[in-house]
This record gives sequence, C-alpha cells and structure tokens, in this order.
Amino acid sequence: MVLSLVSLSAMKVVNEHCSSPWWLRWVPRELYGPLLDASLAACRPLAISDLVHRWPERRLLVGGRRNRGQPPPCRACVQALLLAVVKGFSDQRCALRVLDLCGVQGEEGSSVDTMGGWSLTVALCTTIVQARAAAHRSHGRDKERKTFSAIHRDKDVKRQRAPRKRPKEANELVLSCIEGRPSRGVLEEGDVVRRCKETDRLIDAPSSTEEEEEDDTCVSVWVRADIFINARSWERMCMALSTPAPLKLHCRYLRVEEISVSSIRTVLDLLPRRGLLGVDVRYSNLGVTGLAQLMPLLATFPDLKALRLQYCNLDLRRDEPGQEEALGDLSRGMAQLRQLQRLSLTALRLPGQLCVLLSSLPQPLEVLELPYLSLSVADLSYLSCSHHASSLQHLDLSQNHLDANTLPSMRRFLSQASGTLRHLFLMGCGLHDDLLGLLLPSLGCCLSLQRLALALNPLSTAGLQEVVRTAARMPSLRQLLYPIPLEDYEPGLPELPSSAQLLDWPLDESKQVSITESRLNQLLQDCGRSDLFLTSDIINFDKD
Repeated sequence: MVLSLVSLSAMKVVNEHCSSPWWLRWVPRELYGPLLDASLAACRPLAISDLVHRWPERRLLVGGRRNRGQPPPCRACVQALLLAVVKGFSDQRCALRVLDLCGVQGEEGSSVDTMGGWSLTVALCTTIVQARAAAHRSHGRDKERKTFSAIHRDKDVKRQRAPRKRPKEANELVLSCIEGRPSRGVLEEGDVVRRCKETDRLIDAPSSTEEEEEDDTCVSVWVRADIFINARSWERMCMALSTPAPLKLHCRYLRVEEISVSSIRTVLDLLPRRGLLGVDVRYSNLGVTGLAQLMPLLATFPDLKALRLQYCNLDLRRDEPGQEEALGDLSRGMAQLRQLQRLSLTALRLPGQLCVLLSSLPQPLEVLELPYLSLSVADLSYLSCSHHASSLQHLDLSQNHLDANTLPSMRRFLSQASGTLRHLFLMGCGLHDDLLGLLLPSLGCCLSLQRLALALNPLSTAGLQEVVRTAARMPSLRQLLYPIPLEDYEPGLPELPSSAQLLDWPLDESKQVSITESRLNQLLQDCGRSDLFLTSDIINFDKD
C-alpha cells in the first residue's frame, strides 16, 4: 500500500503529540481525519484524545477507518477516545453528534492488545455512566451561569429605565412627537424586555441532531456499536441502556451468551428499535418455547436482517406434550421477520423440521447455515424445492451426513442455485470418492461459486485430483478447502472414517502435506488456473 503525502505528514505530526493542544486550533477541519488515522495506526492515545475532544465534524467513524489487513485500534486508543467524547461535552468547539464504533473490537484471544467484544461493551457501559455524571456537573455550572446572567440583565433593564442625558436622542424624540413621525434609535422598555426574553429562549433551546428521536431530546452523542453481553455484563448493560444520559447507545449487532430467555427479553426491550441488524444467541437454554417467545419481540425491530442461534438446546421431539403448539408458535413467529436475509442454526437437533422453520419466512434467504443439524432426507428434499433455493448465495451444510438417498436432492438444489450460489461448505459430510464423483457434475454447473469447502471428507488422492480438475473448470472459483487424502494418514483408519476420526487421527510423518499441496498446485498450473487458491488449513480458511 502506497501512502499519500498527507498520510505521511500526519504520521510525522502525531509523533509530536505533546504540543498538539497549541497547534490544533489552527489545523483545518479537513486534516482532522488523516491525523486521527495516523494516531490510531501509531497507537498515540494522547493525540487521539486531543483530536476527538475538538472533533469538528458531526459524525466520527472509527471502525471503518483502518485499511484492509490493518489490526483494530489498541485498547489504550479506544479508552482515550471514549474519555475524550465525555470531555468534549464541555467544549463548544466539539461538534460530534454520532460516534460509530462498529468493527472496533478485535478477536478474542488475539496476540494484539485490542479490545474484544465483551471488553468494549463494558467500557461503553462505564462511559455512559461517566457521561451522565459529567452532564450533571455541567448542568450545575450552566445553572450558575444563567443565574449570574439574569442578575446582569436585570441591571441592564434598570439602566434602560433610568433617564439618560442624550440630547440628540431627546431632540429627535421631541421632533418626532411634534411632526408625528416615528423615532429612530430609541428603544422602549417593552422592547428591551422582549429582546432579552428572545435571547434567553435561543440560549436555552436544545440543539437538534440528525439521529435524535422525539423522546430523546437530551441526547448529545449517539454511539453505534456491536454489543456482546453475557451473565457478567448483563446488569451493566441494562443499567447503561436505562440511564438517561447525554450518551445514547445504538446497537448494530447484538451477541448474547449463556443468559436466560427473560434476560434476553429485558435487553431487547431496552434497545432502540431502529438500527439493529443482527442478533446472535449462543449457549443459552432457550428451548422451542423460549425461542417462540422471542420471535414477536424480534419482529419489532424493522431493520433485523440476520439471526444466529448456536447451541441453544432446541431438541424437537414429537413425543413431548405441547410440542406441536410450540412448533406452531415458532412458525408464526418466523413469519413476522419480514426483513430476514441471513439465518444460522448450529447444533439445534432439528431433524425433519426444516420446513417448519423456513416455509413461513416471507422472503427468500440469501445466507443459510445449518451445521450439525442432523438434517434428514425430507429436510434436504424441502430445501431443494423451497423458494430459498434460487436465491441463496451462501449455504453451509457441514457435519450433516450425505449419502445416496440425499444425492438427488443435493443435485436438484445445485441446479436451482447455480446462478446465485457463491459460497458452499460441505465439510465433514461423509463424501467419499464415489458419492462426490456423482455430485461433481452438478457442482461444475455452479458458475458463480467463489468458495468451496470440502475438508474432513474421506477422499483418496485420486478422488482429490478429480475435485481439483473440476474446480479448475469453474471460472469464478477462487478458494478451495480440500481434505487431506486418506493416504497421508497413519495406518489404522477404517475404510470410511468419520469427520471426528479424520480430525484426530495422526498424519504419517513420512508423507508431508506440503508435497500433496505442491502436486495439486502443479495440476492447477497445467489447467491454466493460477488464480485459484488451494489450502487444507481449516482454522485459517474463514479468515478472509
């Protein structure tokens, strides 16, 4: 990446941040952005604090400022930024009204000292409480200032009432009375009082912002962020959302972990209705009844486009009493999610119930993730004929067993989705050489496919080479996650091993994985495809 002259100059300037309070008053507003970018890249908390404290624009986008491949801001920079926002309430030079922190959080467990989703959420809650205290102190100072100003205005009114020796104005007033014409330059007592009242009304009127709602006129800055709540941060978040403070939180994506249905409902009730794009619920004991209770509340968010449920203990068994009623409530609740485009269901144990979940959705999905769902033949048959098949761009069926009975449905689905499907994940589906060989012609017809994941399937070297040849004939394909061939494992594997066995079984040290990769790349070169990336690294494949 080639840096511009402005970026290089900004990086040089922020290194001398000790003198920034003096020269910032002469910096044009157009240079605040490059200076902030350089401060975030160089990890200069003091420079960030000075810049945000006097931010001249109404909107500040932090998460989207970094370049591709650049890590998120460090923890100290984010903390300095939040403190500067609170400090800016008392500075008239700060025009900030909307702070966008979406994408600021780093990955959990990263080696870089960045804020994770949970740490950023706790820091935001603390900042909101601090903003409320700062607003109370500022309100007290404003009250004293207004009282002092009122005393001086009373003195000015009395001074206007008192007779003054102004010969020219007096003569003009006499002449105007004699000649019957209006006088100029003389203010009556009623005019002085009326002008003072108009000035007070302009001073006391609250400033309006683009993001304010009718019932939130006290809000000074709106903060938009991705929120991560668990049992330890739930109480703090509820307190921050219910606190009438000048700092108001807007949530873009909400992620909750290990909290009850009632706690999730409490958080959703406190969130602003506009702007919530996605909800991610993980490791929570929802059950079918609990999920059915959440659906009407999720429908009150008009911008909701993504719903993700992972390991939420949804076990649909028809022998339980009340199961049919709960399924009906769940289906009716799904029908209310009119803007839903992305649905992810992981390890929910829903065999034979895919039609109940997807048939009531009012519009076709673009992203559907169904890993570890124990899909049945009826589920795949419904998916291939549903109104979602011709609109899906991303499908994940990993860890669902595919066999000869499901092959017709898979081929029908690939035919329906050939024009739109871009990402397909079939990891750990038990696809051996013969079964995958029957599926490859249908895969080759997906001309829009860009990523294909086939790891943890029991393929031989010959079967893997056939997969690579088919991939080379797909013009849009850019990434292929291939399985390690069975010949590269140590002896002792069963004839058709499961994905768990392939994941845990040791590799043969005498056969290097790099040799297999080099042979496959050579095969691609012979086919004239140097733009197709091959890898067997499962962990890093999704990091795009």
